[in-house]
Amino acid sequence: MLESLEKMLAKGMDNALLRFGLGKGYLDAGDPARAAEHLQRCVEIDQKYSAAWKLLGKAWLAAGDSSQARRAWEQGLEAAAAHGDKQAEKEMTVFLKKLDRRAEYL
Repeated sequence: MLESLEKMLAKGMDNALLRFGLGKGYLDAGDPARAAEHLQRCVEIDQKYSAAWKLLGKAWLAAGDSSQARRAWEQGLEAAAAHGDKQAEKEMTVFLKKLDRRAEYL
């Protein structure tokens, strides 16, 4: 799947959905840094894409950068609220609370 998505991107078919698919694919494949690159581009293309913000935070966290994860989820909360995406809003709120609790123990 990733190979065909990369081919589409190489042909110049760059859009938020393609970048989201690449980001999710790389995150699932255990490459969070590469996932974050594609997801970052995704939210640059479509700042209201709350699912992409959510996944971007997960990618940053998996890559070991909790401050970037926090930023992504905070921006994602704004996007979700503006777009009326209550489920994504709830999930990112939970992720941020877990991040806060984790920081308390470090």
